[in-house]
Amino acid sequence: MPVERSELAGWASYGYCASHSRWFWGLGLHLICTPAGLPVTFALANPKVDEREVARDLLESEPALLRAGQRILADKGYRSKELEHLLAGHGIELIRPAHGRDRNRSTSRFLKPLRQLIELVNATLKIQLDLERHGGRTPGGVITRVLQRLLALTAAIWHNTKTGQRPLRSLIALDHG
Repeated sequence: MPVERSELAGWASYGYCASHSRWFWGLGLHLICTPAGLPVTFALANPKVDEREVARDLLESEPALLRAGQRILADKGYRSKELEHLLAGHGIELIRPAHGRDRNRSTSRFLKPLRQLIELVNATLKIQLDLERHGGRTPGGVITRVLQRLLALTAAIWHNTKTGQRPLRSLIALDHG
């Protein structure tokens, strides 16, 4: 079906995935998770929408997330003076890759060991929960299927925490097939 006739046209769009060096048609999933990978809030956005705007909107729509003393780990796409000032105003530190003149960021030492957390959550959603092939054809269908995957990830983390399984994000312990 050509994208012009899709019920997702106008919301979904073409975007570029730098980590895979390819173009895709769809939506971008923006997640805020705990360090264990537990999803706290999310947004589905047109891939052409600025990631920093999505992050700001997510944080402002969930005021409980704007608590002083916490740190937020983010990809380089979330680098923005405006976003960092917003977070600093709430006493929150943004940990992100250094870029250009800010190579000596004090938080850079935290990034390497924690960076894998982002990749592990994404891998669980993409590989174990097959998120990229969700099959949703309408906005409601896409939202339902994304929520199913986030709920499955949440259930796996809860189960693995209660039973002492590691890693917490793994669904292998739940696979009885």
